[in-house]
Amino acid sequence: MTNFPDFAQSEASELETILDWIRWGSSQFTQAGLYFGHGTDNAWDEAAVLALWAIDQTWDMYEQIKLAKLTSSEKKLVYRLFMRRIHECVPAAYLTGVAWFAGLPYKITPDVLVPRSPVAELIQNAFEPWLSHEPRNILDLCTGSGCIGLACAHQFPEAAVLLSDISPAALNVARQNIEFHGLSDRVHAVESDGLTQIPHQTFDLIVSNPPYVDKEDLANMPREYHAEPEIGLASGDDGLNFTRELLKQAGQWLTEDGLLVVEVGNSWVALEQAFPNVAFTWPELENGGHGVFVLSKAQLADLG
Repeated sequence: MTNFPDFAQSEASELETILDWIRWGSSQFTQAGLYFGHGTDNAWDEAAVLALWAIDQTWDMYEQIKLAKLTSSEKKLVYRLFMRRIHECVPAAYLTGVAWFAGLPYKITPDVLVPRSPVAELIQNAFEPWLSHEPRNILDLCTGSGCIGLACAHQFPEAAVLLSDISPAALNVARQNIEFHGLSDRVHAVESDGLTQIPHQTFDLIVSNPPYVDKEDLANMPREYHAEPEIGLASGDDGLNFTRELLKQAGQWLTEDGLLVVEVGNSWVALEQAFPNVAFTWPELENGGHGVFVLSKAQLADLG
């Protein structure tokens, strides 16, 4: 149990409105030197996420309710969330159990990474101009919470989607999200180490946000990232252990005009150096982020 100052004895007991609480919380977060990179990028938004969740209000209601006074029980709940965020240094999504991805909510636990992949933008743009047709079969490899595959299922309502992960605990979360989104009729989950246990079939689209953090970056990450499962982040000295194997095998699992989309983050430089004969396409992302490549099955043949 995390220990922190008693609410009744703290200066926070004097706060009244939602605006008061968010202002105070953002100051506390800044003074504590917290890191923001799991859904928000600043102290104010982080405080707002926690405060609004605590009182069962959505982000778009803020302007209407910002001067509303909190009840005593609401104050204590917001205070506890703020104190846990400061003292435990965990992402807000692990405190609320909810994260948003591509405009949709997902159930989240510490067994999965907090959804934040820039692949969301590509999904919402239907992978244009690289995907030449509506995909019938989609594979989300290293699915974690299932957010990428489920967002694809929403974007392509006729597609069958397979979610895969090596972690049974992560798959439990993914299956909860399949049910939560009401997609159990065409979205299924399977345990697999990479492609090794995937049922034999081909896919029009394989999307993956695999572990890609190199050894040096992992050691230097803020505490918030170390609250996440390391198996979802670390991938050897150069961050490419998983991606190397995926590139060697993926062509066998794609249809003739199939597409492979993979996020490798900061390891994109090492990837291009490791595969100089491959013409990686790196989409420009309007909403931020980097290190997502797109390859066709024909381009994968250049690995040689």
